[in-house]
Amino acid sequence: MCNLVFFSRLPSETKEILTMNPKLTKYQEKQLCSFLGKVKLRLLYKASVHTFSGTVFHQICDNQGPTISVGYNSSGFVFGGYTSKDHDVAKNGQFIHDDNAFLFSLKLKNSVKYPVINFPNAVKIHHNCGPFFGDDFVLMYDNTAIAVSKPGSHYNFNAAEMHGNNLNLSECEVYKVEEFITLEKPWRTILWETERRAELMESIKLYKPTISSVGQARVLLIGPVGSGKSSLFNSINSIFRGHVTSQAISGSSGTSVTIQFRSYSVKDGRNGKPLSVVFCDTMGLEEGRDAGLHEDDLSSILKGHVPERYKFNPLAPLQADAQGSQQTVELQDRIHCVAYVMDTCKVSVMSTKLLEKLAAIRKSVTLLGVPQLVVLTKVDEACPWVADDLRNVYESQYIKTKAQEVSCQLGVPMSCIVPVKNYSEEVELEMNCDILLLSAVIQMLRFADNYFDDVSDQGKQD
Repeated sequence: MCNLVFFSRLPSETKEILTMNPKLTKYQEKQLCSFLGKVKLRLLYKASVHTFSGTVFHQICDNQGPTISVGYNSSGFVFGGYTSKDHDVAKNGQFIHDDNAFLFSLKLKNSVKYPVINFPNAVKIHHNCGPFFGDDFVLMYDNTAIAVSKPGSHYNFNAAEMHGNNLNLSECEVYKVEEFITLEKPWRTILWETERRAELMESIKLYKPTISSVGQARVLLIGPVGSGKSSLFNSINSIFRGHVTSQAISGSSGTSVTIQFRSYSVKDGRNGKPLSVVFCDTMGLEEGRDAGLHEDDLSSILKGHVPERYKFNPLAPLQADAQGSQQTVELQDRIHCVAYVMDTCKVSVMSTKLLEKLAAIRKSVTLLGVPQLVVLTKVDEACPWVADDLRNVYESQYIKTKAQEVSCQLGVPMSCIVPVKNYSEEVELEMNCDILLLSAVIQMLRFADNYFDDVSDQGKQD
């Protein structure tokens, strides 16, 4: 599930861009979606961000269509209600007919759904209250962090079972429920077979750069903080190691975990020889010019001047002629392909400053003639339907839309965008995950060959 955006329905003088992290776990989201079918949830309102206010709830959540409202208490209960109808403060004091409404309580096992029993009075609108289900259940009563629970007349539920009789809310969230639009035809054809996995692995093992003086193709990973650059290498390395491993430091810090320039070879097994591909990891991109990877450092990396384990300093980028930089540079030291690693969940919420920085970087890379592609990570978090089955990735309209959005933002064709899922929670390899990752590596090597071809052609002209 994505980290989400915005305060879109507040008055203009109070609008601001906000980043909200859903409190719902992936497992809890999956439980809720199982009640509703093929849907995904998009966070609209979070009380700890927007305040425990029924008034603000209506400003943000009215006329959004179907919504799931979730309450949390200090006893660990997660509970709430669903309506397929609009909340609309203009109907203050009125009941809304909804055959599909229900209340729920989420548990590790045996989560409970309580269907509406009085359809005409399923939902009530009150300007000072949050989500109001019949006269039985309210979240954020009278602009406070309090729930109201009176089972019986509209919904038949057990209060102790539902929320443990603890009506003090520690958090309240409202999610827009959106149906998945599946494509009639996948936007890219891929074979999900064990044999295909083996073929991809063998192709990568046998790969050799087309220029004999270059032993390994060097792929530079660039991306915003938290996009999954280091995890991408770890995931690819895991496939060839035969188990999930973590060589490159990765994490979810708000600032870059990678602070040094590192190049990582992929080995064919634990004691095997290095393959003919090297992944170069950089400091993550951040909004400010004086934060994250500096554009001047990027230029030095592309040209091969940055030594191994060079410590990045956003305030003082390495100069090509500075002490410690590599003065003598061969073709094998340069970067042969750039892969922009982007979090699918954050494609729509990248700031203008970050997009401007990416545009400047892309321009620099283009001027040096280095081929570029985009790796979309966390496709499972972006689309629960894909999380259920990774083979749905090319049938998901949502993932295709995100790819098209990235295509427009960075000015790269769709053919240069590859979706993947990194290994994050898993401890065992999974075939479909491997196939996406290996397919991405194949594209990187093809792009590196394009670079070598250009070098060879230039040499013939000279």
